[in-house]
Amino acid sequence: MLKGGIPRLTRPRFDFWFFVKISVVAVMALFLIYPFFTLITRSFFSTRVEGLTLFNYERFFSRTYYMNALKNTAYVTFLTTLTCALIGVPLAYLMTRYNVWGKRLFYILIIMALMSPPFIGAYSWILLFGRAGFITKLFAQFGVRLPTIYGKTGIILVFTFHLYPFVYLYTSGAMTSIDSSLEEAAENLGSSRLRRLFTVTLPVILPSILGGLVMVFMAVLADFGTPMLIGEGYTVLPVLVYNEYMSEMGGNANMASTLSVIIVACSLLVLFLQKILIYKRNYTMTAMRPPQVIQVHGFKRFLVTLPVALVALVGLLPQATVVVMSFIKTDFTGFIGGFSFDNYRAIASRLSRNITNTYWFSLVAIIFIVLLGMLISYIIVRKKGLVASAMDALVMFPYVIPGSVLGICLIVAFNRRPIVLTGTAAIMIISFVVRKLPYTVRSGSAFLYQTDPSIEEASINLGVSPMKTFFTVMARLMLPGILSGAILSWITCINELSSSIMLYAGRTSTIAVAIYTEVMRMSDGTAAALASVLTVTTVASLLFFLKISKGKVSII
Repeated sequence: MLKGGIPRLTRPRFDFWFFVKISVVAVMALFLIYPFFTLITRSFFSTRVEGLTLFNYERFFSRTYYMNALKNTAYVTFLTTLTCALIGVPLAYLMTRYNVWGKRLFYILIIMALMSPPFIGAYSWILLFGRAGFITKLFAQFGVRLPTIYGKTGIILVFTFHLYPFVYLYTSGAMTSIDSSLEEAAENLGSSRLRRLFTVTLPVILPSILGGLVMVFMAVLADFGTPMLIGEGYTVLPVLVYNEYMSEMGGNANMASTLSVIIVACSLLVLFLQKILIYKRNYTMTAMRPPQVIQVHGFKRFLVTLPVALVALVGLLPQATVVVMSFIKTDFTGFIGGFSFDNYRAIASRLSRNITNTYWFSLVAIIFIVLLGMLISYIIVRKKGLVASAMDALVMFPYVIPGSVLGICLIVAFNRRPIVLTGTAAIMIISFVVRKLPYTVRSGSAFLYQTDPSIEEASINLGVSPMKTFFTVMARLMLPGILSGAILSWITCINELSSSIMLYAGRTSTIAVAIYTEVMRMSDGTAAALASVLTVTTVASLLFFLKISKGKVSII
């Protein structure tokens, strides 16, 4: 401080963390800000009009084809969000407030439903309830014609049983931390249990419920595989982006960019509305006395367990279906009965590159995710400031960007000089890192908030440099949280379809892309075998996550 109270300008400290911040910001600028800026810029150009123009936006809002896609997207997203709330909230209440049988097992089954890619769910429902599905044929033998699984009904069904765990996880976490004195006060005033639920419990945990609903909304808005497989002409915006870019008449990158910007605008609008709803009221409370689990016995315990078991098992049905179907013999007409390993021999000989690519790309991506995740988590928690806040926002931005949109961003940014990456393994890995990094950053930050800063300060006071302190002390302390997030990133990397379908070339195709193409070719056996490989890998990774996290790190 100078004389007269005038603050002295502080020079930036050119230490280890200064250069880390510069490097991380540069990486984000190159692979996130620049691609998205290029996408926005491209949306204001058209092959039909010279110079900057709003032609693409005018075309979108004036053509019935595009507006129908927007209406279809709104219908599917809002109705799926509603159905997930109707399943997830009651399920969370039963699991947290009653002594449900097999609670640990059901929790694992619920998480498995969330971790499985939704397009596998769509494929499984087709195998069961499609026109030639197993259950469809079974009922047809008795003269019963089941409703079609295709179209908006099938899309909503698949999304609901895949995404309800988001609402369940957010709601159950809030219900276990609510202060029981609030409900006891309502009970003392004569409120029944049902009335307390709707007038006290649910309003208090509304922010958490809204958080889960927003995650559902974002996931539905971002998904490409499910509506593409099961929609049959019911077009939504992510499918429209793909169709516009991959058109047989020649892709229109400008219109695809415009559609991508509109999708992102819809996502940001929903996030904005969520924040308005949350900040209108104060939900702060002290959870000194968490609610007690109600002990029920006999038939009552069966009644509270039954709905949990039904929902969890239906959510698990897609994984079980593809595993069983992967061992059934097939020919050009589909499944013909009898069990064998022919489908697995077929994928080993014909699609081994896809399997190798998936694990190799994901492994390389995870290495970068872990390194960047540790550094960014540390900066966000320990080096608070303008740069850290901006970094935190940028890292979470891929949550808002659907996978297909991210694919378009990277294509329009890196398909010309000076950096040409389209069609390479590098662009696939970059998309994995950008899209899945938030999982690791969030888990690392949560773990670091619980770590005492004095441990690090003691090391520095003993003369150890900040860089050496970070890698020898802090990195080891952060490892459980980082590893938990990295496993979740790994699971979502191997299952990624939305961005991969936009970015892959012949030699960079992954398992998810191969499943999609095999389903389109009606090669049900090999598609089921590939889906089983993903399912087994996902389950093994999830069990490993639950083992190392021991409940200390959230799944989301």
